[in-house]
Amino acid sequence: MSTVHIREATQADLESVLTLYAAIEDSPANGLTVEEAQAVWTQFARYPSYRLWVACEAPAQGAAQGAVVGTYALLIMHNLAHRGAPSAIAEDVVVAPAHQGRGIGRLMMAHAMQQAREAGCYKLALSSNARRADAHAFYESLGFAQHGLSFVVDTLT
Repeated sequence: MSTVHIREATQADLESVLTLYAAIEDSPANGLTVEEAQAVWTQFARYPSYRLWVACEAPAQGAAQGAVVGTYALLIMHNLAHRGAPSAIAEDVVVAPAHQGRGIGRLMMAHAMQQAREAGCYKLALSSNARRADAHAFYESLGFAQHGLSFVVDTLT
C-alpha cells in the first residue's frame, strides 16, 4: 500500500467523495451534484458529532494534497441507555475500486474504531447492503459480528 492517511474531509473534497459514492449507487440518478452535496454539507456540518473522513494518498511532488481514495462518515450519538455511553455508526464506507485490496478499508475502519473508542462509545455499528458479500467478509475479518436485525423503511421520500 502506498502511504495513505486519514483526515477530516473539507468541502473541497466533495467532488472526489461523490465520485467514490457513484461506484456504490444502484443508479447514477441516485448521486448528488456538487451543488446539492454542498447544501447537504452545510446541514451536517452543524451536527455536533458527525464527521466525514477521507483516506488520501501521499501528495505527488509539488501537489498540495494527495488524491482521495476512500471515505467514510462517522456519527457519534449520545444515549440515555447504556449508562449514558454514546454509540457510533459508520456509514458510506467506500474505497476506490482501483485501490481496493491495499489495506485502505482496514485503515479507515481502524480509524473509525479509534474515534469511537476516544469518544467513549460502547459500540460501533454499521450496515451493509445484503448483496455485498465481499464487504460482509471484510467487516467480519475486522471483528465486526452480525448483530440483531436491521429494518429499513425506504418509502419516506
